[in-house]
Amino acid sequence: ALETLKMFEKKDSRVKSAAATNLSFVYFLENELTQATNYADLAVNSDRYNPAALTNKGNTVFANGDYEKAAEYYKEALRNDSSCTEALYNLGLTYKKLNRIDEALDCFLKLHAILRNSAQVLHQIASIYEIMEDPNQAIEWLMQLISVVPTDPHVLSKLGKLYDNEGDKSQAFHYYYESYRYFPSNIEVIEWLGAYCID
Repeated sequence: ALETLKMFEKKDSRVKSAAATNLSFVYFLENELTQATNYADLAVNSDRYNPAALTNKGNTVFANGDYEKAAEYYKEALRNDSSCTEALYNLGLTYKKLNRIDEALDCFLKLHAILRNSAQVLHQIASIYEIMEDPNQAIEWLMQLISVVPTDPHVLSKLGKLYDNEGDKSQAFHYYYESYRYFPSNIEVIEWLGAYCID
């Protein structure tokens, strides 16, 4: 794939930008940040209005820990293409890292309007409500999430934990037991179920 994409580097700027964007993404997946950054720069310089190139550049900056700068690239990508879901999702993650929780929630709620059944988006919204210490909203969004992925043991145990914190032991038992059914090796879940049976 890398060899094929490198053949397009010498073409006109749009083709070069597309090839460099894909090269940047491949290197990013391989965790070669220096190469990913080089190709992200090439892609952006070849076509400043390419939202995928800007998103990739944001990703490399994010991976290096410069969240403010990453947010700028994601916002620029969204100005060029307001339907760029990757940029919007990553902007939400960036705001979450920066502890700008309301802005992160706004990003994920906008994404939810576009991608109604995205498990990742539903999970992020539930996670943000948990950070905001609103367990009822977190539970509501997790319930939507298990309607999309009903066999996810992590989500089921998270529901069990939230219900346990709310003092609803029977609901907590139900979700912890469901989590155990799908993944019987989670020690935390086994410990909770053991303690519940002792009680």
